[in-house]
Amino acid sequence: MTVPLSQPFSIPGMLPDADAESAWIEVIRKMDETYANLVAQQVELERKNAELEEAQAFIASVLGSMTDVLIACDRDGRIEQTNRAAERALGCTGAELTGRPLRDFLASSSHAAFARLCAAALQREGGSDVELSLRCPTGPFPVAVNSTVRYDQRGHAIGLVLVGRPVGELRRAYRDLAAAHEGLKQTQQQLVHSEKMASLGRLVAGVAHELNNPISFVYGNAHAMRRYVDRLTAYLDAVHGGTADGDLTALRKELRIDRARADVGATLDGMLEGTERVRDIVAELRRFSSEQKHASERFDLTALLRSAVTWVAKAQMPDLVVAFDLPDALDIAGHPGHLHQVAMNLVQNAIDAMAGAAVKRLELHGREEAGRVVVTIRDTGHGIPGTILERVFDPFFTTKPVGKGTGLGLSISYQLVKDHGGSLSAGNHPDGGALFTLALPAAGHKEGAAR
Repeated sequence: MTVPLSQPFSIPGMLPDADAESAWIEVIRKMDETYANLVAQQVELERKNAELEEAQAFIASVLGSMTDVLIACDRDGRIEQTNRAAERALGCTGAELTGRPLRDFLASSSHAAFARLCAAALQREGGSDVELSLRCPTGPFPVAVNSTVRYDQRGHAIGLVLVGRPVGELRRAYRDLAAAHEGLKQTQQQLVHSEKMASLGRLVAGVAHELNNPISFVYGNAHAMRRYVDRLTAYLDAVHGGTADGDLTALRKELRIDRARADVGATLDGMLEGTERVRDIVAELRRFSSEQKHASERFDLTALLRSAVTWVAKAQMPDLVVAFDLPDALDIAGHPGHLHQVAMNLVQNAIDAMAGAAVKRLELHGREEAGRVVVTIRDTGHGIPGTILERVFDPFFTTKPVGKGTGLGLSISYQLVKDHGGSLSAGNHPDGGALFTLALPAAGHKEGAAR
């Protein structure tokens, strides 16, 4: 039967024409939406696929660039994946290695260690470090292996990841590190020795300057005594030779015997005083230079500070003005030689800071309070910049030109004071210049035995 085109097409039992048209439009709209969703999903799938390919390529490049051997095994020790370094070491391709027991590629001496790693995976234990020897075409290939347990998304242990570095490289790196450490130790010892020699040079210069006065006094008086002896000998020879009284009187006046007799006592006293001063300086030097690490004695810090200033300052800065505000005695217990070195280092640091300053003044204040002896040493230099104030006690830190300081003086002083149970701090005085504060337990209030 032919239906004219001008008449609406209808089938008995179907919806009216208007309803049928609406239904078809709705079907077409739904199909369009479904198609659009399919296209969007296809685009998203392609994007994620591209990201997955990029991630796989990145992982492959990372694995390929690793110099360490990487082997992933299942819980039974069968190889699942390797990197190029492992393939080169074992002399097989990844396809040839996959599925084979790693035990087949281990030396017999490493079987027990590998069995323990596999047991750890079964027991969900953490990773461990072992040394395994791989059987390679060129011979045994020892590697230091770091092993970690591999888990699936549900948290089940599914195998091991082994990352091994050739032991030869590690041993070479350890040798290089040991050589560098030994070189650093030697350099440090040389610098410490240099600091000791510099301190010794300053000490010798100060002691020589201090000894010069009494020695010169003794030397001059000795020459005077020689002249007096010659005169008295000549006069006595004339007396014993029977010279007439009138001639003896003239000779006595000529030789100035009376003056010689009057001066002999004072000259001998001066010589004795000079030799005693030399004796005291030498005894003090011996006491301060004692190397007994456990020597601890009670001594006067005031005398020690005065000695340090005398030995260091007078020889290097004759125009230095020193102001002592110290009690007659500040008794502390410890190693006098070590604390004398501290005092000399602080005085030397102050002198170096005042080089070129218009006013050269060194002020030392001391007091005892609450069982502690506190001494401040202030110079009239430029002070310590705030940017380096916290670093002045760091080993090898110095602002002096090359060859002028090792940066160990203040560091050594800080440690020596700490060993005596005290403290040493640095700051700036409100009126200018650096200010160092030394605090030590007073004798009878020792907080820690001097070591």
